[in-house]
Amino acid sequence: MISPLVAVTGASGAVGGRVAARLVRTGVPVRLLGREPSRLPRLPGAAAAPPAAYGDGESMRRALEGAHTLFLVSAHESPGRVLEHTTAVDAALAAGVERIVYVSFLGAAPDATFTFARDHWHTEAHIRMTGVRHTFLRDSWYLAAIPAMTGSDGVLRGPGGEGRVSAVSHEDIADAASAVLLDEGTGHDGVTYDLTGPEAFTLAEAAGELSRRTGRVIHYVPETREEAYTSRAHYGAPEWEVAGWVTSYEAIAAGELETVSDAVPLLTGHPARSLATYLRENPDSYRHLLPDS
Repeated sequence: MISPLVAVTGASGAVGGRVAARLVRTGVPVRLLGREPSRLPRLPGAAAAPPAAYGDGESMRRALEGAHTLFLVSAHESPGRVLEHTTAVDAALAAGVERIVYVSFLGAAPDATFTFARDHWHTEAHIRMTGVRHTFLRDSWYLAAIPAMTGSDGVLRGPGGEGRVSAVSHEDIADAASAVLLDEGTGHDGVTYDLTGPEAFTLAEAAGELSRRTGRVIHYVPETREEAYTSRAHYGAPEWEVAGWVTSYEAIAAGELETVSDAVPLLTGHPARSLATYLRENPDSYRHLLPDS
């Protein structure tokens, strides 16, 4: 019996690429979607669809013809992201897709502190409204973000206060997503899974873990909202983007990202990675913080 075709978006990215690789290893037929097919990974058993952008309904419909399941990784942040998502969802239904597994964000809500989490809630609401079979994977902050957002000066700064964050690894998200996608039953239909690490830690505790791993003192400097906007002004990013950066920390301070779920071990059969484990497995993630760098 041939397994139903799974269409994977974001296959050139950290989550989609990992999911696609896991699926092809099991022999499931996979179609990779992207705006630039030349950037898609070359995986045995996976076919690349013609160029397809979320906001282009017709290109998405053509790319999804014949697919049974759509793994929908959220689009890059933009003011029009919700419209891009809803256009992609409508195109999938027009193409005959029967199931959507959507990568959302922990605490998605219309009034979430983190502005980008509001986009996810509106996307979820649209998917629910269509009546299509669906599963939502609400992942927490990425563990990879902790060292990435720590400057070479050894400072992790932001308005996170003393709040806690249950950050999760890309590997665990991909394992959990693959488990859902490979289960062709209806047990995951209508279910929302919070994908988190095994614990919620403060950013000061994260700095302490980075200190132990790098052999130098890493500091967490809590900022006010005004200080956060000022310290990020040199990037020259648009206001909506900076607001997303700042409010992601404010969501931590507000306690909106402290949820710890057992979804990763439940779905994957293995424990979720801690920050210490992630850093041990990914030394390149903090190489810019090493004393001799």
